[in-house]
Amino acid sequence: MDPVIVVGAGPVGLALALALARQSVPTVVLDEGPGKDEHRLARTVVLREDTAAFVERLAGRSFGATESGARWTGWRSVRRKQLMRELDFGAEAPAPLHLPQHVLTGALRDAIGDEPLVEIAVENKLDSLEQDAGGLTAHTRGPKGTWWRGSYLVGCDGSRSTVRKLLDIRFPGRTAVERHAVAALRTELPWPGQALLHRMPPWRHGGAEVTGRPLADGVWRIDWLLPPRGDLVTPDALVVRIRETLAGWCGGSTPPYELLDTGVHTVHHRLARRWRVGRAFLAGDAAHLLGALGSQGLDEGLRDADNLAWKLALAWHHGARESLLDSYQVERRAGVAARLRAADQSLPALRGGKGLRSYVPGSARGHDTLLTDGHVGRGPLGAPPSYADSPLAAAPSESVTVVGTEPGAPVADVRVTAPDGSFVQLRDRLGTGHLIVVLVAPGTVVWERRHWVTAGIMPRLAAAVTALPHPAELLVAESYPGAAAHSVLLVRPDGHLVTALSGVRPAELYAAAETALGGAVTPRLGGGAKGADRSDEAGEAGEAQRAAGVTRR
Repeated sequence: MDPVIVVGAGPVGLALALALARQSVPTVVLDEGPGKDEHRLARTVVLREDTAAFVERLAGRSFGATESGARWTGWRSVRRKQLMRELDFGAEAPAPLHLPQHVLTGALRDAIGDEPLVEIAVENKLDSLEQDAGGLTAHTRGPKGTWWRGSYLVGCDGSRSTVRKLLDIRFPGRTAVERHAVAALRTELPWPGQALLHRMPPWRHGGAEVTGRPLADGVWRIDWLLPPRGDLVTPDALVVRIRETLAGWCGGSTPPYELLDTGVHTVHHRLARRWRVGRAFLAGDAAHLLGALGSQGLDEGLRDADNLAWKLALAWHHGARESLLDSYQVERRAGVAARLRAADQSLPALRGGKGLRSYVPGSARGHDTLLTDGHVGRGPLGAPPSYADSPLAAAPSESVTVVGTEPGAPVADVRVTAPDGSFVQLRDRLGTGHLIVVLVAPGTVVWERRHWVTAGIMPRLAAAVTALPHPAELLVAESYPGAAAHSVLLVRPDGHLVTALSGVRPAELYAAAETALGGAVTPRLGGGAKGADRSDEAGEAGEAQRAAGVTRR
């Protein structure tokens, strides 16, 4: 079967290609450039816990190290001269990951260098696209331009997406919602490791808002919110802002600093009307633009890649399930649209207009809370999306139990026991395209696995998991937030909770898995990727299914 074509070699396109390759799907990445990335310390990304885990799993490395990025130790919110709020990050409040975009892109490129299922075609700019019943044909121009044949195509080619234009998809929204002057500099501030939001700073050129975010090696990214129709930011004016801001934060005198990079960041809010046309999809900036109030566009773009990868992999190996492929647009577009609506509703009040007083309380503390939540990944402006209203959501049943994670939301990253008896984090088991079943069994941590794996409810649950309509891995957790003993959690390949059941319920577990896969499924034997021949596995699943009393629809 033909490979998946990914158009665009930014972080979203590279992450999607790697995620597909880890599920045995070959990809071709069309890169219109020479395959190198510009090093810009003023162009950074802030990733929440789930997206940071996603890219670290793909890259095979941690980005919190000194030479790459930084996980903030805390957050400070200041209004004029008053400290409004201070947060400390830890196990219960995971720190955002902040790193230069070129570091992330470079790490993903390095990982692709060791991945035989991914080909990067440099100096290939897409200029035409045709679809037919069996796949797509794309043509590229440039020194190495040629024809390409693919099974599916994903446009990850940025805000001026050629794929979006060729598919004739509208991209409505608002232009220049906000502008920020940006500087990356190395200096020493009084709160090392803590990010800072300073509203209405008392010095002359502070503007309405200044944000300072630490990077590795003593480097800081500082953003100044600019007036909507202000003058151009000249180098001299930016130096004045830098000196006044550092002096204001350091007791009146400007500390030594080294200016490393500067820029102007303009925030646009746009949302593509459609994210799928036949075998072609949009992801990342090609599908949406957002970035005000701490909302990070790349963060959402990586969620696009994580959401789409396992669905494309399933279609590539076993044939297209239209409801499953359609769910990508339903889930991701709704999640991004909700964040855009929240930002658009909040901006008038937060930026000094009359705004929606009922939505944002008039107190400065209420405004500060909303802003802080957006920056650190909470609330309507920052929290990861939930797919509770997805067509893949499990139907209600009397067997469903309440846990600390709502159905459709990302699962908590608890420690689990893997099939080989080792202890791992739950998120480390994601990314294979398999479903995950987690049994909450207090006390198992103190016993050797060989003693409890054949005792109690484990044999019946193992048979039910083997009988599922898609490969699944059974893990055991000592505890899970809000979950009672013997709760059984079904988790999608991208880490979102499908359902939580009280005890072993083979029929309900099977039905929930079938719905999460897009409806009634008959796995196709064989397949187009290495290791895809699962005839023996299917036979074993049938035996276990009969043992569990589950009937295939």
